[in-house]
Amino acid sequence: MSYSSIDGFWAAGHYDWSSPMGFAERPEPNFGRVALDVGASTKGSYAFVLDAQAPAYWDGWRLGLTLSLTRANRLGYYGQGNNTTYDRDSTIGRSYFYRVSRRTHGARLTVQRRVIGPLRVLGGATFDHTDFRALPGVTLYRRDSVGPFNDAVGRAGIVFDTRDLEADPHRGILAEALVGKGRGYTRTTAAIRAYVHPFERLILAARVAGERMTGSPPISAQLTMETSEGPVVAVGGYRSLRGYYDARFVGPGKLVGGVEARYGLLWAPRLLEVKLFAFYDAGRVFGPGETVRLTSEGLHKAWGGGVGAAVMRNTVLTFFLGKGTEGTLVTFATTWSF
Repeated sequence: MSYSSIDGFWAAGHYDWSSPMGFAERPEPNFGRVALDVGASTKGSYAFVLDAQAPAYWDGWRLGLTLSLTRANRLGYYGQGNNTTYDRDSTIGRSYFYRVSRRTHGARLTVQRRVIGPLRVLGGATFDHTDFRALPGVTLYRRDSVGPFNDAVGRAGIVFDTRDLEADPHRGILAEALVGKGRGYTRTTAAIRAYVHPFERLILAARVAGERMTGSPPISAQLTMETSEGPVVAVGGYRSLRGYYDARFVGPGKLVGGVEARYGLLWAPRLLEVKLFAFYDAGRVFGPGETVRLTSEGLHKAWGGGVGAAVMRNTVLTFFLGKGTEGTLVTFATTWSF
């Protein structure tokens, strides 16, 4: 059971069949696993995800296959662009004025091959169908009337990964450069995350990521940002800009960044670590034709904190509050934000 400001209460079940690594000094969470997640929320969202990952089953290779049927029944929709406004008066008597229901069914395959040391090359493909449904009453979504979209995407990239443990890193760097080609558009993404462990119980983390989409990307593609671990909702939401609704800002170009401090209250490394953490996030989108660049102009900012628990080498639970300029959101998650 969990709760979030966006979806209300969730009830979910998780089944996991894996080949564990025990206490091996390796970064992967296991040799291989097959997991099934099924959940539904009181606000009408649901998720059915079958995920098979083999990060270390074959030496030098990483394979992943994910099949998913999901619905975000209260996804934020505020229009397109970095300067879209949120007017509380617009929601009076219109519970769903800034909301839309998005359903996505898809399959995602990723293959990675180690070249040398921590350097890997990546290739993959995604096939998905996304459609939107206007919620009852007057909504901003009805004005733009975004239709369904079928997409087939090919991906390639390079990944440099020196993290000591992928699920809960204490030190190391993850840098990646990815290119994806979809129906009528091209997506280019670059990101770097860094983790340092200056004192026994303190971990500092930072990340910067940028993405540029050319051609005519549909709204369904603009709502996400690519990573080697899978797409994340951006800009807005717990994987990109905490304290704002999922996909609060929509555009073909994206810039996100953040810093986080994690301090261990309970400290039995790689057995059980309970940490308090504080964060500061910033991000923005760029419109068609704009150059994606590092800038302090137009950034939307948020801060907050919470508590997280890391159990063994592959289980993370976090609960936190994030505050942006439009209010405070409560979120429960099963990964670190980055």
